[in-house]
Amino acid sequence: MKRTECRSAVLSLPGSARRRATSLAALALAAAAYLAASLDVHAAQNPVDDRVLANESDGTNWPSYGRTFSESHFSPLTQIDAHTIPRLGLAWTLDLDVSNSITAPLAMDGVIYLAAGYSIVHAVEATTGKLLWRVDTKAARLAGPRLRSGWGIRGLALWKDKVIVGTQDGRLVALDRATGAERWSAQTTNPDEGLFISGPPRVFKGKVIIGNGGADFAAVRGYVTAYNADTGKQLWRFYIVPGEPGKPDHAASDDVMPRAAKTWTGEWWKYGGGGTVWNAMTYDPELDRVYLGTGNGGPWNWKIRSPGGGDNLFLASVVALDANTGRYVWHYQNTPGDSWDYNSSQDMTLATLTIDGRARKVILHAPKNGFFYVIDRETGKLISAEKLGRVTWAEGVDLKTGRPIEAPDARYRSGTVALYPGFQGGHHWLPQSYSPITGYVYVPYLERGATYSAEGVTAENYKPTPFTGSFTAMGNGDPKVRVMEPSRSVLKAWDPLARRVVWEISTPGVSNGGTLATAGNLVFQGLPDGYLHAYAAYSGRDTWKFFAGVAVTGVPISFSVGDKQYIVITAGPLNGAGGGFGAESAQWGWQARVHPRRLLAFTLDGHAPLPPTPPPARAVPIAAAEFHVDATLATQGARVYGRCGICHGGGVVSGGIAPDLRASGIPLSKESFEQIVGQGALVDRGMPGFPELSASDLEALRHYIRAAANAAK
Repeated sequence: MKRTECRSAVLSLPGSARRRATSLAALALAAAAYLAASLDVHAAQNPVDDRVLANESDGTNWPSYGRTFSESHFSPLTQIDAHTIPRLGLAWTLDLDVSNSITAPLAMDGVIYLAAGYSIVHAVEATTGKLLWRVDTKAARLAGPRLRSGWGIRGLALWKDKVIVGTQDGRLVALDRATGAERWSAQTTNPDEGLFISGPPRVFKGKVIIGNGGADFAAVRGYVTAYNADTGKQLWRFYIVPGEPGKPDHAASDDVMPRAAKTWTGEWWKYGGGGTVWNAMTYDPELDRVYLGTGNGGPWNWKIRSPGGGDNLFLASVVALDANTGRYVWHYQNTPGDSWDYNSSQDMTLATLTIDGRARKVILHAPKNGFFYVIDRETGKLISAEKLGRVTWAEGVDLKTGRPIEAPDARYRSGTVALYPGFQGGHHWLPQSYSPITGYVYVPYLERGATYSAEGVTAENYKPTPFTGSFTAMGNGDPKVRVMEPSRSVLKAWDPLARRVVWEISTPGVSNGGTLATAGNLVFQGLPDGYLHAYAAYSGRDTWKFFAGVAVTGVPISFSVGDKQYIVITAGPLNGAGGGFGAESAQWGWQARVHPRRLLAFTLDGHAPLPPTPPPARAVPIAAAEFHVDATLATQGARVYGRCGICHGGGVVSGGIAPDLRASGIPLSKESFEQIVGQGALVDRGMPGFPELSASDLEALRHYIRAAANAAK
């Protein structure tokens, strides 16, 4: 009943009944007003729509992964700037009960939304850090073998009154922004395949688009799918690589797939082909297109995937689609015939630049192959491509053809070859940011090489393996790819017009975080040593830093509530690729079962104390003299451990996402080890089961772990 209807009904009553009713009505109205006021604070007041997502000038909210459709990771707020930055302090913290913390928060109407761990969605009051609701999508239990990839979830999407999250088991789930109640759910992948979701969905024009990952771990064929954002009904699907000849795909990509198939040889469809779109997707409201940053080939080795050569469209490419139909418009391939894991799944920032006196609508793109590209987004034509860091696999890019000028034997045809960048890329998934004020793009970069070899591997002796979670892409159970040292991480400011690095800062470790640029002429970035920094946007001068008590390599965002600007970022032990780096990540001393996963918020004149946090400390391997290591079993266990290293770290040295098994008592107990590793007793905590491992495999694995512990002692 409305307030006026309630009052009219009371006035129509006689005498004492009217007085009693008036009193009751007043109480009811007061209660309703209190409830409404309470809900107004936390409920979804303003719908997120295309207008909100396209608004470049209003920094009040951060409603999408890159803040707006342009994916610039730029905030137009100016309260926090070079003059006020010394006053920036901690406003509040919230420790999260999750197993890992890869995520980029969103903020709308004073509420922060984030998915941490395995697609566990949180709503948090932005001014206090109070948890409003928490929804576990049960992805850890439902993912099965797909949980073994070790990634968490990188981000969310908001549309109207809904929060939309992709889950590790391949679902797209829409939740009510006010309550967390499920509104709809769609299974986007075949549960029997190795595909999973780790990237953020994007929304536009009533549609939500999502891709998937998994090409490094199983024989999969990548695709993206658009759904109705209000109902979850599938609208269109675009495949990245061609399927088996003669079998229709019944998808929007059907009419372009015959063209793509001409660039493949052999029987690629038996190996999946790869090309998963696991991160980068950008909507262009000016041209009504969607741009996809596509993944690497599966398997990596060209001798297996496409033995006769070929460009292998549309691997490692930027692909433009009609946003309404999903139909192909154009493509630019960064790395033809990719054989190095140089995927193009990194940010695609939209901008308008004045080039040769003419305004050009462009894409700013720094994929893993080490080049920085400026691409005309109307035509797909290459404007410029220059080396962002150390690049040896190609001498440069021919601007007339758009093709890289490959170095001799870059494809390791005649033995082992050392190349820069390595398979971990120059720029990985952690986002770059672009400031329209400075005109610079701020890119977290890794200067690190790798050796590649196809020795002894042919299509005849390669057998695709069921999805295990181990890197089997380069050879028959042996990756035949090795990291080269030394290596370093760098924050680079790139001028896309001058085509050069303006400034760069060497950063510690090999897991530098994503960047945020602001109109206050600052660039924020967190690092694995536990410090969040603010750098001067023009010069790179380090103007401010804060110790977060744990690695702070999340994705920073900024927004305002009332008259306060906030900087918010997630922190926690290193995970994802960083968690698998072993000793390089373990050097910081962040341990999976010791240190928190944490959300931090900063404002000017913030004085909140950092919660008590254990100091960094490396895991101490257990000395167990009663366990007698069998050297033969340990050698066998080293091969089995290939599926464990992505979480528990190379060489059984954990970088943070999962416990250091050398310091765990579980491998000392045959029964406990079998229950956890073989049967999945801890799946809800992010530890999947491996039922395909035999009793002898498990025993060999135990001996390998204990051998590593003994070697450390």
